[in-house]
Amino acid sequence: MPDLTSRLEAIIRSSPRLMQVLGTARRIDLPDWMIFSGAIYQPVWNHLTGRPLDNGVKDYDLGYFDLDTSYEAEDSIIRRVAAAFEQPLSAMVEVRNQARVHLWFERRFGEPYSPLQGTAEALSRFTSPAFAVGVRLEPDGHLTIAAPFGLDDLFAMRIRPNPRRASSGFARIAESASRRWPEVQVEPPA
Repeated sequence: MPDLTSRLEAIIRSSPRLMQVLGTARRIDLPDWMIFSGAIYQPVWNHLTGRPLDNGVKDYDLGYFDLDTSYEAEDSIIRRVAAAFEQPLSAMVEVRNQARVHLWFERRFGEPYSPLQGTAEALSRFTSPAFAVGVRLEPDGHLTIAAPFGLDDLFAMRIRPNPRRASSGFARIAESASRRWPEVQVEPPA
């Protein structure tokens, strides 16, 4: 049986739309970029449950890390990325400078958020380990996968609270995922 990393790579490469997003992001070549969150876990869960890989994927989160944390710099990147994709993908790719998240996160979600040192570090703060997986398509065609909690929860379809960061949004996010994938196992906060 192939290891979980190989299984994840095979699923990603089987999704033409996700590979198109990864290929375009690679051409744009933002600093320290990754595609993460639902763009990764949803195709895996769809594969595991026999659904079409793109079923329910509403957006593709593209994170990057640039020390220019001005709104204007990020807005310029957002416009540049939107121009690089054709419809419907141009409206589906959501771009955020991970170096700026601490500037707005608490105001939007009511939780403190200290500055990050890179895009992969953002994964360690996601609501659940199952969601904390990021992927980058490298110039030579191989996939770099970042998963600070590993891939066991992703492939077990297990949603549990992030052991490093409590989130008030856990119940809402777990409920939403359970509605879409009744097969998901939810481990509530202790």
